[in-house]
Amino acid sequence: MPTAKNSKYMRRNIAVVAGGDSSEIVVSLKSAQGISSFLDREKYDVYIAIVKRDEWYVILPSGEHAAIDRNGFSFVEHGIVRSFDFAYITIHGTPGENGLLQGYFELIGLPYSSCNPMVSALTFNKYVCNTYLRAFGVSVAPSVRLRRGENKSASEITGELGLPLFVKPNDGGSSFGVTKVKTAEALQPAIEKAFAEGEEVIIERAVTGVEVTCGCYKTREKSVVFPLTEVVTGNEFFDFDAKYNGQSDEITPARIPEECAQAIQRLTSEIYDILGAKGIIRIDYILPADRRPVLLEINTVPGMTGASFIPQQVRAAGLDIKDVMTDIIDNELIKL
Repeated sequence: MPTAKNSKYMRRNIAVVAGGDSSEIVVSLKSAQGISSFLDREKYDVYIAIVKRDEWYVILPSGEHAAIDRNGFSFVEHGIVRSFDFAYITIHGTPGENGLLQGYFELIGLPYSSCNPMVSALTFNKYVCNTYLRAFGVSVAPSVRLRRGENKSASEITGELGLPLFVKPNDGGSSFGVTKVKTAEALQPAIEKAFAEGEEVIIERAVTGVEVTCGCYKTREKSVVFPLTEVVTGNEFFDFDAKYNGQSDEITPARIPEECAQAIQRLTSEIYDILGAKGIIRIDYILPADRRPVLLEINTVPGMTGASFIPQQVRAAGLDIKDVMTDIIDNELIKL
């Protein structure tokens, strides 16, 4: 069977890799549509590649599905074997955010958009990541981690952390299985809900303040930190409905003092370098009354629908999202 070979002078085949094995698949598919619309079609031929536990396939322009050969992440179109030059990962949760897919792409030598396997695994585990960054002086909320089968009484946990608390999957995304707990009686049901999404649970002391988020990416030639977005919701917290069903106001740039915004931007850039991150990351914070930002979590595969935080911040920075995507892709392809 003939094979299509791409040289550095040809249009590149880009796989926007979506799907995954978690509840966040619905978000991943929306992000894939967003990224696909952002990419420069004069430079790239773009395909959406779906990766699930039991099936991997490419969606062809006709709408038909072509199975992916996992030996080299290739597929057959019109009788020709086509390979990819770059994978833009937009799987939220496993295997796209925890390093598994990154490790596969490393093994087959396919450049990809996000952090390497180690950094992806580190940031995916909220408790481990927070513990690691605390050693660099980053402020994080006090927390307790529970592994499946490990028991700790509500009185022990509330005695250590107080109330209210946030309970969420430690090894999953931030959209599902999250509960704000105000009473000791509500703690165990919240833990069970979080365990439905993963093998570990993190229980954090709730921090009161303004919630903001900041995106950042770096290439060989530039370091870009976006304006902050302020998140305002009438819900108990920034849950799935607030994120994706319009139950929040997202204000970019954030309505906080300029010196606070600049401090958070500097911190975001520093964390990027501490981790050795790659591609676009987004870091969420709470800004309490003392104006010392508290890290909430790090997103190495942030949502990328048209209404997501990163596209909002790109627009607020006066940039073109198509140029940002080209920066991310070409920064990896230049190594070839």
